[in-house]
Amino acid sequence: MELQAIRFEVENGIARLTLARPEQLNAFTVQMHTEVAYALDRVENERGIRVLLITGAGRAFCAGQDLGERNVDAGPLDLGSNIEKYYNPLVRRLVALPVPVVCAVNGVAAGAGVNLALACDITIARKSAKFVQAFSAIGLVPDAGGTWTLPRAIGQTRALAFVLSGEPLSAERAEEWGMIWKAVDDESFDAQVDALVQRLGAGPTRGLVNAKRAIRAASTATLEEQLDLERDLQRESGLTDDYREGVTAFKQKRAPRFTGI
Repeated sequence: MELQAIRFEVENGIARLTLARPEQLNAFTVQMHTEVAYALDRVENERGIRVLLITGAGRAFCAGQDLGERNVDAGPLDLGSNIEKYYNPLVRRLVALPVPVVCAVNGVAAGAGVNLALACDITIARKSAKFVQAFSAIGLVPDAGGTWTLPRAIGQTRALAFVLSGEPLSAERAEEWGMIWKAVDDESFDAQVDALVQRLGAGPTRGLVNAKRAIRAASTATLEEQLDLERDLQRESGLTDDYREGVTAFKQKRAPRFTGI
């Protein structure tokens, strides 16, 4: 596929997906959704990929939906159809990808751009970045999983104020509230992101993914269900070559050489 709305590269087990419509603040169009779906197909099917990094080109991460595709003068629009066809499958795939997913928020994230960042496993942002739930300004409801993720991450009180007021949230405040993992100085942002994805890309992939599955399941599971899941995932992880290598390296007092198998 010829890519026009994103860039996608794979090197040394690291897949890098860059939203690449900088003049439109990387807002989503149907074409971008199609290209992102293609990239996720590759992540799911290429065994050598061990981590996915998602970021944006230019001064924004993602401004959400490109409203230029919405012709409100033509009559009422069924926005639920667009969500069902594009945003919901995207969120489900990000959550379930068989590799760790890192989101590097390089600039403003607005609307669905915020919520897609929060669907990733680890979200790191420049200190100059801002998050805006822009839906209230046009009479809409947060989508792309935002109404599920936000109350769990920052609590109902803060989630309500963040969504209803439409006030921007700084990256540092987002870190303080637990909405993202880390806000870092702009000057060291690229280096810290690269170090993180390099570490994850060299890690015990199946063990990391099983840990991801367990933590994500906990929000809707009972204690009994979670204990059973931990047992099953630990059994699976213990049968991997990487577990054997990790234990061997520990005993030999050397760095492990994980293969993702």
